[in-house]
Amino acid sequence: MRKHRQDLGRWGETIAEEFLVKQGYRIVARNARTPYGEIDLVARQGDATVFVEVKTRTSASYGFPEEAITVRKREHLIESSQAYLQEHPELDGDWRIDVIAIQHFDPAKEPLIEHLENAIY
Repeated sequence: MRKHRQDLGRWGETIAEEFLVKQGYRIVARNARTPYGEIDLVARQGDATVFVEVKTRTSASYGFPEEAITVRKREHLIESSQAYLQEHPELDGDWRIDVIAIQHFDPAKEPLIEHLENAIY
């Protein structure tokens, strides 16, 4: 089961990365590790650094993807983003944390991608 979740997570991150690139974002890092946790994607949109949490679901059994962002996860995302910025002073300017929620309930159809900008503050 764990391998399936990891494979699904990697697949979702690839879909999210492709989506962001099509929207004009430049990907800086994928699966960036910090002392506070991992950041799925780090991107630049103009002069802003965007930290992206990707959540993927293949069924509605556990709710919508974005509902998996708990208070604890929010704290880790904020702490991880701040730590990443301290380690990378070249990424000056504004920053935010976005969530990309991917629903792929029907394998015969394209996944539904929802981009929630500035979702965590």
